[in-house]
Amino acid sequence: MRKLLFLFLLAVPFHSHAQTKALVGGTLIDGYGGKPLLNSVIIIEGERIKAIGTVGNIEIPKNAEVISTEGMSVMPGLWDMHVHLYINGHSNYTHWDKKYLKAAKDIIMPASAHQLLMGGVTSARDLGGPLEASLSVRDRINKGELPGPTMYMSGPFIQHAPYPGTEAFRWGVNGVADARAKVQQLAKAGVNCIKLIDQDDMTMEEVMAVVDEAHKNKLKVVGHSHRPEEIRRGMKAGVDCFEHTGLAAAPEYPDDIMAMIKERTAKMSLGPLFWTPTVEGLYNFENVRDNPEHLDNTSWHLDLPDTIIKDIKQSIAKPGQLSYFQLNPIRKPTLERKVKQLKEAGVVLLIGTDSGIPMKFHSQSTWNELDVWVNKFGFDPMYTIRAATYWPSVAMGVDKDFGTVSEGKYADIIAVKGDVLRHIDLLQDVKMVVKKGKRYK
Repeated sequence: MRKLLFLFLLAVPFHSHAQTKALVGGTLIDGYGGKPLLNSVIIIEGERIKAIGTVGNIEIPKNAEVISTEGMSVMPGLWDMHVHLYINGHSNYTHWDKKYLKAAKDIIMPASAHQLLMGGVTSARDLGGPLEASLSVRDRINKGELPGPTMYMSGPFIQHAPYPGTEAFRWGVNGVADARAKVQQLAKAGVNCIKLIDQDDMTMEEVMAVVDEAHKNKLKVVGHSHRPEEIRRGMKAGVDCFEHTGLAAAPEYPDDIMAMIKERTAKMSLGPLFWTPTVEGLYNFENVRDNPEHLDNTSWHLDLPDTIIKDIKQSIAKPGQLSYFQLNPIRKPTLERKVKQLKEAGVVLLIGTDSGIPMKFHSQSTWNELDVWVNKFGFDPMYTIRAATYWPSVAMGVDKDFGTVSEGKYADIIAVKGDVLRHIDLLQDVKMVVKKGKRYK
């Protein structure tokens, strides 16, 4: 009986519900970009941060659960601004949609959310999924019924016409009136943003109607940037955030597009122009192909039935043969140039991963994106951390409550052993996850 009880406890996620907690001793990177605070003390009361100080200079409440963060980097919980909870690394989307769409709400999406949280992601934006399942998972997480990040859901993609077999999560528009009606339907359902894709197949009037109707309903519009005309139309219509680096194997963005971007970033009254480049899936493909033991990490198995794990494994058994990545050898060399073009033009870059695409799992994708930015593109670690903490909260309009470790905000905090500003890849092994005051790891 004791052995059975022990095994049961191992299988149950750890949750600490003590009302008052004190995180003591770590080096605090608060998300604002300033000098880290050594020997920090963070007092959490309920869901929010009550006070911040240093050891010996702040009183720790007698009833507090004291959690040592000595030798750790303590920082805001990560954001991932481009995830797909509905998919989880399988290489055949057509097969996945036919077999698992009905399992999205109760199995697939809850598992993906839990995996993100265990990877240190306490907030995430899901861009393109079945409407009812997306909102159900988001709301159950918010109620504390499921472990997962605070989710911001777009529901179905908005595009000219859905691809065959994807009508459950891709909505086509036919004319201006229909474009407005589809956005109104999503707004009424309670989505957090609108996902626009293939806008170069729509009329300009339809694109303008989607963006205008979304803004009337106080919803941000996230637009694809795979092709030059998608960017041009998105810029003209006022899309709030672009996704991906795009443009296939083209070496850089065209001059006219860069001129449009620079003109937009110069308009301070409009706020930042946000862009989520999602590079790690492409950049790291060849390493995964040549070192497939990366795929053996069982963190992505969490909450998935053995039958689904087996199906995913079979679909990626031959990484080098996946059609999804065959253009990659000529795309990869263009990624750094495109990202740096955007950065130099004044765009605010956000960490996002396209997590869920073939061989890219929710438990691993986010730290890999930060690692590519820092160790391959040479970005400053603090800049990169802010792109995964402070700036996403601003982009989603929730920076009063999220994005930094500061008094009054929700206690979304992670910790890793060692100096994350020197070794960003320490984020692959997050030692502590606190979300809204509850300790999950």
